Amino acid sequence: MGLSASLQRRWYGGGAPSWWTRPLESLYRHVTASRARRFREDPAAVVRLPVPVVVVGNITVGGTGKTPLIIALARALAERGFVPGVVSRGYGGSERGPYLLTGDDDPARVGDEPSLIRQSGVPVAIGSERPEAARLLIDAGCDLVLADDGLQHYRLGRDVEICVIDGERRLGNGHLLPAGPLREPASRLDDVDFVVVNGGSPSSGEIAMTLEGGTAINMHDPSLTAPLSEFAGRPAHAVAGIGNPARFFASLAAHGIAVHGHPFADHHSFTRDDFVFADGCPVLMTDKDAVKCRDFARPNWWRVPVRAVLAESFYGAVAERLQQLKS
Repeated sequence: MGLSASLQRRWYGGGAPSWWTRPLESLYRHVTASRARRFREDPAAVVRLPVPVVVVGNITVGGTGKTPLIIALARALAERGFVPGVVSRGYGGSERGPYLLTGDDDPARVGDEPSLIRQSGVPVAIGSERPEAARLLIDAGCDLVLADDGLQHYRLGRDVEICVIDGERRLGNGHLLPAGPLREPASRLDDVDFVVVNGGSPSSGEIAMTLEGGTAINMHDPSLTAPLSEFAGRPAHAVAGIGNPARFFASLAAHGIAVHGHPFADHHSFTRDDFVFADGCPVLMTDKDAVKCRDFARPNWWRVPVRAVLAESFYGAVAERLQQLKS
C-alpha cells in the first residue's frame, strides 16, 4: 500500500493518525492560522475586484463535487441576469497565466477542471495570481466572478463563500494535514455562507446536492449516446482520476454494471498506456478525465457526464445576496 493510500485509509477508515503525522499537523495548523490571520488583520493585502466574487471550495483534500456545482451555479446565475465567469488556478496544467481560455486549449496546458468548465460554455481564466486572472474575465464582459477552489486563497477578496463537502466521507477523522484530510479546521465551516453536501445525509442548515448522470456519450463518435442501462449485466472498465474514484465506480454499479475499477490520482495525466485492456470491454470515464483523453479515444470508450442538482431556493439565496451588494 502506497503512502497516499495508507494515509487516506487512516483519514477515512476510523484509524488513529500515524504518530509521525501529529507534529507535522501542529506545524501545518500554525502556518495555516498565521496566513489566515495576516489577511484578516491587513485589509491592504486583500485584492478587491470591482465585481462581486463568489468562492466555491472545500476544506478537505480531494474532490467533493466542486466542478459540477460551479457549472450549475454559473448557469443558474446567468438565467437570473448575471454574466458569470470562472477563475481558477489551473491546477495540473503548465500555464501560469494570467490566461483567458479559448475553448480549444490543451488540458495539459490549462488544467482538466478549467477545460471542463469552459467546455460547458462558461468563460474561464486561469493564473497562479487569481486576482490578475479574474481581471481578464471582467475585461471580457463578466459582471460576476466565481472562484473555483478558492476558500484558502485569501488574497482574493470575496463576497460569498460556498463550501462543498463529500456527504459520505464528510471531514474524515477531523484532523488537519497530514494527520487527516483537512486543509483548515472544521470550525472554518462556521464562517462560510453556504455549506453544500454532495450525497449522504445533510445536517440541518446544509444544502443537499446530488450528481445525476444516466447517459454515456461515445468519445470516438460523440453523436452516439447510450443510457447506462445498456451496459448493465456485463463487465466494463471504469477509469477515474478524481478525488474520490469510488464514488464514480459505485454510481456505475448502481446501474447494474459489472465494474472493473481503475483508480488514478486526482488530475492524473492520462496516456494511451493507461488503457491497455485487451478484452474489448467498454471503457467508462468521468467528463473530467475524458477531456484529457479525447485525442486518442477509441470506439469503445465512453464518457459519463453528470450534473449537479440542488434546490432552486439555493440559487435564489445566492442571487439575493449578490443583488444586495448592488443596492
